[in-house]
Amino acid sequence: MRCCVVDASVPRWSDTPLTLHKALTDRLAETGIDRFYEHQAEAIAASTAGQDVMVVTGTGSGKTLCYNVPVIESCLSEPKARALYLFPTKALAQDQAQKLTALLPEGLTCGTYDGDTNQASRSLIRKRAHIVLTNPDMLHVGVLPHHENWKDVLKSLRYIVVDEAHVYRGVFGSHVGGVLRRLLRLCEWYRSRPQVMACSATIANPGELFGKLTGRTPVLVRDDSAAKGRRHVVLVAPPETEEGFSPNRDAASLLAEFVSNGLRTLAFSRARTTTELVVRQARAILEKQGGDPSWVDSYRGGYTPKERRDIEKALFSGRLRGLSTTNAMELGVDVGGLDAVVLNGYPGTVSSFWQQVGRAGRGARDSLAVMLAHADPLEQFLVRSPDLLLDKPVESAVLDPENPDVLQRQLLCAAHERPIGEEELTRFGPGASDAVAALVADGSCRWSAGRLFFASYESPAMSTDIRGSGSEKVLILEGASPLAEMEEWRAPQQAHEGAVYLHRGRSYIVEALDLERRVARVRAEEPDYFTQAIVQSLVESTVPIEVDGDWTLCGVRVTTHVPSYVRKRSDGDGVLDETPLDLPPRTKDTVGVRWDLAGLTVEQAGVVHALEHALLSVAPVIAGCDRNDLGSCWYVLCPDTMAPALYVFDAVPGGVGLAARLFHERRAWLEQASTLLRSCSCADGCPACLLVSQCESGNDPLDKPGAFGILTSELER
Repeated sequence: MRCCVVDASVPRWSDTPLTLHKALTDRLAETGIDRFYEHQAEAIAASTAGQDVMVVTGTGSGKTLCYNVPVIESCLSEPKARALYLFPTKALAQDQAQKLTALLPEGLTCGTYDGDTNQASRSLIRKRAHIVLTNPDMLHVGVLPHHENWKDVLKSLRYIVVDEAHVYRGVFGSHVGGVLRRLLRLCEWYRSRPQVMACSATIANPGELFGKLTGRTPVLVRDDSAAKGRRHVVLVAPPETEEGFSPNRDAASLLAEFVSNGLRTLAFSRARTTTELVVRQARAILEKQGGDPSWVDSYRGGYTPKERRDIEKALFSGRLRGLSTTNAMELGVDVGGLDAVVLNGYPGTVSSFWQQVGRAGRGARDSLAVMLAHADPLEQFLVRSPDLLLDKPVESAVLDPENPDVLQRQLLCAAHERPIGEEELTRFGPGASDAVAALVADGSCRWSAGRLFFASYESPAMSTDIRGSGSEKVLILEGASPLAEMEEWRAPQQAHEGAVYLHRGRSYIVEALDLERRVARVRAEEPDYFTQAIVQSLVESTVPIEVDGDWTLCGVRVTTHVPSYVRKRSDGDGVLDETPLDLPPRTKDTVGVRWDLAGLTVEQAGVVHALEHALLSVAPVIAGCDRNDLGSCWYVLCPDTMAPALYVFDAVPGGVGLAARLFHERRAWLEQASTLLRSCSCADGCPACLLVSQCESGNDPLDKPGAFGILTSELER
């Protein structure tokens, strides 16, 4: 166990007077705001002076006021002025809409425009709302392709606000960079040039991120002057013996214990299934101890809009004491008065770790955060080396708006919205010319009179999923009644025939999955087990990008297949059996690093396998990404070389620069892998250094001493 205390700090208030509209100052006073932190005053002053601004201060530091004040000031000074707020999740937009409504002076209105907004309200919001709150997905498919309906908003748009900007990384961030460029391009067409304000609590490269998202350079505001309470952070390692160990059960026990003692608590889990297991077990513990199971609930993607709103209201009002959630509650939703958070495993990045820890004790309140490490090499490595987690700066946001797949899709959407002039291509980056050439070659677009036209009528936005998860959904049906939905790519792993599907603490068995019709049929049942899909990957090189000795940065084609699933006991103690599946494979092209190990023989397969596990385990520390953003594969006889080799690759189609970072920083990568093995006292490999629960070959063979020897000699070389 490792513990640390982050000391409290006193606020620093600004003594610089700000000239604001009387209606705004009166409204601020009514809500108890009569002064600003230094960073708030700096951001407001820069924005009211007409500059683009990026605010990077801690969780609970009042970033919302940094953009609400100048936006409201603009709307009061210019009655026709409009503003557009972008939030990465619907829950965050709903939360901020309530706060904004309470702050707006009489005569100003706001409205939330997303997939849950009914048709009758949408027209009113377009016509009357001074501030429109939405998300990048709705902007992409519901606003920009129909910009003629939004012309009054676009020609009067004075501010674009991008909240929780650190979320926009990877394929999602790359697409959002294209979406924002399309928005700014249409604003220019309607003769407006809105200022952009962005905010984030956890980002290492705010200026670079702002530039990649918007093509502009901001004023950076990053000296946090807000009050902070004392924060207690506890890192808990798994027991030395794995017998009976269940982090889900431990997370549920802590959640039940905290809420029983009046502590309002969020318990974060990485996966939807785990989130449901934790709430089930927490309710069972509360019932056994004489508590009220309704004190806790679950929250994740896939719930219906009504379910989400009901849970959010119950949490905001205090009727719920605790929530088992995915990272859907990680962002700046202020649930008010939280005392503790439980992290059921490492959330994937240092940034997400501090985001989740920061959900409790907002403002000057003291708080407690407990992270329960799983039997996973990366998580146990971080507990053994807590400075990598507690003292390391947060990661940079890695995105690539010029990813060829992303850029081509965004240019298609832009050409559909309005033909693109040659002079406009520069706003999409140096790679735009090559992307356009590819679009013209395949007949998607054509040049006419010096402008690029989309060669069809149907909007390409509807078939462009900016989150990179596949735009199609699979509907979960209980009988004839819709229960939930999930992304199509997720269904073979979580909604295959025989899978246990968990929904708000209840269990269902999947009877059939029809991928062609995108329907999964389930029946209610309460088994004493849960299921986990086995995922296999086949990787082959396509084109070399850069070569240095035995290391190659290259294009790769990755084929994934789900050949079977296993049933595991609900307490996490052991596998019951494995069942084969007959599901189609999925293929994607991306970028990866290949390490050729020609000096090894077929008999040293355990060395290659152990090196793959070690390098993949520590790769997120070097690449500054979530571990799900990377994949890996190893070969005793690589098809390209007929010799041993291993791959680590970007999970995102087309790649977003993670493999390139690993390739160019491979000495640090090798050093961390070596430290991972050296810092664990086991002889042959264990869950603390090499064993991975989802290993395609069941963690066999693994040769820890041989892998450590290869790492040592490679570092010496």
